[in-house]
Amino acid sequence: FFHAMRYKPEEPGHPSNDRFVLSKGHAAPVLYAAWAEAGYIKEPELLKLRKIDCDLEGHPTPRLPFVDVATGSLGQGLGAACGMAYTGKYFDKASYRVYCLLGDGESSEGSVWEALQFGSHYQLDNLVAIFDINRLGQSEAAPLRHDTDIYRKRCEAFGWNTYVVNGHDVKKLCRALWQASQQKGKPTAIIAKTFKGRGIPGVEDADNWHGKPMPKDKVDSIISTIEGHIQTNKVLSIQPPSQDVPKINTGDIKMPSPPSFKIGDKMATRKAYGLALEKLGTVNTRVVVLDGDTKNSTFAELFKQTHPERYIEC
Repeated sequence: FFHAMRYKPEEPGHPSNDRFVLSKGHAAPVLYAAWAEAGYIKEPELLKLRKIDCDLEGHPTPRLPFVDVATGSLGQGLGAACGMAYTGKYFDKASYRVYCLLGDGESSEGSVWEALQFGSHYQLDNLVAIFDINRLGQSEAAPLRHDTDIYRKRCEAFGWNTYVVNGHDVKKLCRALWQASQQKGKPTAIIAKTFKGRGIPGVEDADNWHGKPMPKDKVDSIISTIEGHIQTNKVLSIQPPSQDVPKINTGDIKMPSPPSFKIGDKMATRKAYGLALEKLGTVNTRVVVLDGDTKNSTFAELFKQTHPERYIEC
């Protein structure tokens, strides 16, 4: 947020901003804290986290201007990030980059690996997936625990440029993020080895602390420990984005003329769908088709034949 991303903190929805997807949505408090540090959220608002009269929910939702993807359901964030990166590279042809932070627990989900395959197939070199490998899931250890080498080999096998770093070393993380920005033709995976509860006595790397408040008799000492790590003399600066996203015109959206079928003619519903889809794409250049290898059944192939640049095989 303060060393790699380029964005306008006062305008989180600006189309040229770098994108950030918090796939491990339960880490929402640190996302809110980052936006408070950036100046968009007032610090007192953070103390209302998960209150009924506050929009800062336990998981990020698009109700908040700086959240593009709701990530209460794990394993979904990287797929959405792939879509953003594809749009940036092939449709907008813009310089914004997409960052996605995942947990090791959610990386057991098959959807994560489908997204990895999609990202490498379409050479999304504007995409960075950061895997927080802290060993622990919600109720027990994650399947691969701290075996970062297996994560590295799997990501490389899926065609990703991969770095393994100490997730608590900011300089090494920044170095990896910079190296990712120089990569061409491949997305980048950063495998960050971390320890949950780092620096908190009795909590670091311990089981059964997921979603639990600290005991009242330990709160003061824990807060004191955390405050001891805060560098109040640090000046954080945010780099502005390159404003190269083409302007969007939604004022010329049109509906195609009805098909010229004769009364009494018979036609398969799926073919009528394919014909209508192709006509819709002809009069509206913003129509994009995503297909799961069914184009010869649904007649989506008619759209592909006419508008191949807006047809995506998923």
